[in-house]
Amino acid sequence: MEIIANYGDILLVLAIVFGLFMAWGVGANDVANAMGTSVGSGAITIKQAIIIAVIFEFAGAVLAGGEVTATIRKGILDASIFTNDPHLLVYGMLASLLAAGFWLMIASSLGWPVSTTHSIVGAIVGFGAVGVGVDAVAWGKVGTIAMSWIVSPILAGSIAFVLFKSLQKLIIDTENPFDNAKRYVPFYMFLVGFVISLVTIFKGLKHVGLHFEIGVSYMLATGFGVLVAVIGTFFVRRIHLDVDENIDFHFTSMERVFGILMLITAAAMAFAHGSNDVANAIGPLAAIYGVIDSGGLIGSKSALPVSILLVGGAGIVFGLVTYGHKVIATIGTGITQLTPSRGFAATLAAAATVVVASGTGLPVSTTQVLVGAVLGVGLARGMAALNTRVINKIFLSWLITLPAGALMSILFFFTLKGIFGA
Repeated sequence: MEIIANYGDILLVLAIVFGLFMAWGVGANDVANAMGTSVGSGAITIKQAIIIAVIFEFAGAVLAGGEVTATIRKGILDASIFTNDPHLLVYGMLASLLAAGFWLMIASSLGWPVSTTHSIVGAIVGFGAVGVGVDAVAWGKVGTIAMSWIVSPILAGSIAFVLFKSLQKLIIDTENPFDNAKRYVPFYMFLVGFVISLVTIFKGLKHVGLHFEIGVSYMLATGFGVLVAVIGTFFVRRIHLDVDENIDFHFTSMERVFGILMLITAAAMAFAHGSNDVANAIGPLAAIYGVIDSGGLIGSKSALPVSILLVGGAGIVFGLVTYGHKVIATIGTGITQLTPSRGFAATLAAAATVVVASGTGLPVSTTQVLVGAVLGVGLARGMAALNTRVINKIFLSWLITLPAGALMSILFFFTLKGIFGA
């Protein structure tokens, strides 16, 4: 306890600095994934992607980010073990932030889309099992999280596969793709609006203190979906067939219709991502804040000050602006060549998967979900459309992420313990 009393302020400052570093890594790696499909398909420019990310990541983090933060903070470790040594929890969470931040920095510089969720979960499990004791880790919970990492990319890939097949059948492989695009795209817009508003209602509005009955929730979501479709239709109507631009690529005018849809899905993905992944940077920070704020009590519910959510949001935006372009290139063009229609199918599938997972409080990896979805679209076009070299590199980097996060966090944990004393 006296360690917390003596060094509380220093530890809190360290926590905020490390939290910012981790959030910067999330921006450089994970947000780049969320935006990669839109930029890679040519629907939006990097500049537009950054503006969309700034607005919607922030909104997702602040409105809907609390549910997953609780899992990252409380679910993985058994807090009761730390009751007598609260400072160990603080060191461990500091070490986890630093370890995950470093690993994300290394991966981003190599252009690997690794998973922030894996990095931070690996780091927390690492310091818990080695620094404190194997009993400190709630292995059942870790098992559930690990399962979701296998299930989520498969789910996203399947949804993307089905979505893209429906696009091929209704629009792309028809006599008149442009007219059919104008006819059917509003229905897909409705889907996007529906999925995103559902996640906001089920997850986000709890924090603001709004609770709706299930029936009312679905009605509101349907209403919002219709609104998105109506606004989208207005813009789609203004796109006219330009015969000249279709000479080289038969679908250019059709893809312009999807460009508008892609803008909406990019915003949706950024929101879904903000709600799920900001928790990775903020969960440990919130845990440290809670322990120091209460003078060393553990398990007292740490109220999340909005300033902590803002630290996360700010760090993420900064990471995307400074370092995000490398990972955007991998996701956007490396795995399979994306066009707005393909990018749309992948992004909507990924957003839907994240929405389902976040609603159940599972920290899935947005990265894996997106890569799974992009693979699904590639498969719908046939195996030849996939770049297996890039895919192998991505899978390999996923395998390394857990042990890398764990090893670094163990190292940093003992270093901090040495500096501040046990």
